[in-house]
Amino acid sequence: MKTYDWIIIGAGITGAALAYELTKIGFSVLLLEQYQTPQNATRYSYGGISFWSATTAITKQLSTEGLTRHRILSEELNADTQFRELDLLMTIPVDINPETMAKSYQDVVIPPRLISIQEACELEPFLSPEAISGALTVKHGHVHPEKITQAYIQAMVNLGGEIQFGEFRELVTTSTKKCTGVKTNTNTFQSDNVVICAGGITRKLLKSMGIAAKIYFSHAEIIEIPSTDIQLHSLVSPANLQRFQQEAESTQIDELWDNPNHEIVSPILDAGVVQFLDGSLRIGQISRVLTNPQAEINSTASEQWLRESITNILPSLGNLPGTWHHCLVAFTQDKLPLIGAISEFSGLHIFSGFSSPFLFVPPLAVRFANFVSGQKDEIIKQMSPDR
Repeated sequence: MKTYDWIIIGAGITGAALAYELTKIGFSVLLLEQYQTPQNATRYSYGGISFWSATTAITKQLSTEGLTRHRILSEELNADTQFRELDLLMTIPVDINPETMAKSYQDVVIPPRLISIQEACELEPFLSPEAISGALTVKHGHVHPEKITQAYIQAMVNLGGEIQFGEFRELVTTSTKKCTGVKTNTNTFQSDNVVICAGGITRKLLKSMGIAAKIYFSHAEIIEIPSTDIQLHSLVSPANLQRFQQEAESTQIDELWDNPNHEIVSPILDAGVVQFLDGSLRIGQISRVLTNPQAEINSTASEQWLRESITNILPSLGNLPGTWHHCLVAFTQDKLPLIGAISEFSGLHIFSGFSSPFLFVPPLAVRFANFVSGQKDEIIKQMSPDR
């Protein structure tokens, strides 16, 4: 039986990018994915690249590296990731003072510009002027989530890497606490190293092995609308994003996550929309913090909530025919991913928990591949799961 250098669990953007970078360096790599048709967070993502929003030395460095990487990726991977820079329009609700909201963004590396209601409606003609007190705008990066992920996978395969589809069963370990492979519903694969890139199910996967990791997940909900004649001029999101505050609140008491059917905090809705180059739309986003990854969600009520919220801001979009979707989104306590060796088992690693995956995964996949090849990297060290 073949023994791989690396097996990667999960073929979303994290696993795909890491598989490519490890293969590119010369490792033998197997990428494992449960679904032939993706059901992960990458599949339902906006694909945004918020290179302007960095606030720390680490995130500024990685934002620069990420933007540089995106500008050459289509050529390197020999496939169009649909990378572009477009106007991000962040709406400010009528009950919030625009100047106060603008000040809350003063510490980011490229502060967004405050614009009036009239300017906002000139930038995005479909916007309802009655719904806002003003807006913030800044240039924002964007890729097509599935296209960049598939480009990474195909480039990995072209370099000799492999991908297999199967339902994950368990990690193969020895009595000496060494991880030596992965068992699926159809096969057992051997490797020197296993890295978990399983997004929202990472916590459950590790817990099944008795490993307590500070990685969490939310249930995200969107509406996907097929190609439409409506042509938006910008990517729209709220200036007062609630999701990061929700994530911070939900991780304050780690023990709450041990309750198998618990809603830790109330659900929130950040009303926004992105339009892809083919004219299709993704409208979102509801976030629920439910400790059961298989929790039942009332899709009818959720879709109504999403439609009412987007109608308030962009009335033309509210009744367009579309389909409600749901996925799990991984996050951590400090917005930085967990990257590196898991101390409980030698040969077991994690690369998960990205708050801005399309910005940070490409540069950190390069760094991780170089790090496990022997290069020193202080940034990777600071993202250790033992931090």
